Amino acid sequence: MGNSEGFMAAALAEARVAAELGEVPVGAVLVVDGAIVARSGNRTRIDRDITAHAEIAVIRQAAAALGQERLSGADLYVTLEPCTMCAAAISFARIRRLYYGAEDVKGGAIDNGVRFFAQPTCHHAPDVYSGLGESEAAEILTGFFKSRR
Repeated sequence: MGNSEGFMAAALAEARVAAELGEVPVGAVLVVDGAIVARSGNRTRIDRDITAHAEIAVIRQAAAALGQERLSGADLYVTLEPCTMCAAAISFARIRRLYYGAEDVKGGAIDNGVRFFAQPTCHHAPDVYSGLGESEAAEILTGFFKSRR
């Protein structure tokens, strides 16, 4: 697993940038062979694109940078449990490992909600590691929504 904490720290930094831009503070980095090949926070408001979640953004960036649509050797670090849309993209991209920070009881689709990877119709399920940087990820989200009320 190597530098998992460092990669999650990079994802948390992306979440903070997203918050500064008025986006829901979720950050992600995609790692191949021990190096970050893509990084982003949520971009739904900036791009005016509801599909521009941090996970989708890094999958798109990595696929373009590597010149391939399948990312079978890649590890994805994201600060919040992915939603159903992002879980499907992770599966279709054949991502090897998913590390996520905070659980999303309402919108998550990995250990909550539809549990996408556990469905018999799921073609590929990555190895999943949850709780990495969980308290910091939850703190960033809580602070963001508290400041909006």
